Amino acid sequence: MTNKIDGGSAPVARPAPAPAASAAVERSGAPRAQVIAEVQAPSSDNVRLTGEAEALRVVQKQTKAGPPPMDLAKIESLRAALSAGTYRIDPMEIAARLDALERQLSI
Repeated sequence: MTNKIDGGSAPVARPAPAPAASAAVERSGAPRAQVIAEVQAPSSDNVRLTGEAEALRVVQKQTKAGPPPMDLAKIESLRAALSAGTYRIDPMEIAARLDALERQLSI
């Protein structure tokens, strides 16, 4: 549906706002101080998680547990290799891993 905006058309009539009964009354008509009863679900309700939702729940639990442990010896050996200029980059390995990641994500 398209509407053409034309300056020559008559303004659209809007209904007048209803007079406010009281600032303490909400749309439901109940005073704001009155507690609205909580609706409790029947005990027969069940929730089933999909495989993706279950996997997300596991990941969430793992991230709340903290970061994964680090191999400090490997980190130090990489730092030493970088500092010495002996760290070798294998572009074919990088390309293979990127390709594998792309294939995994496209499924």
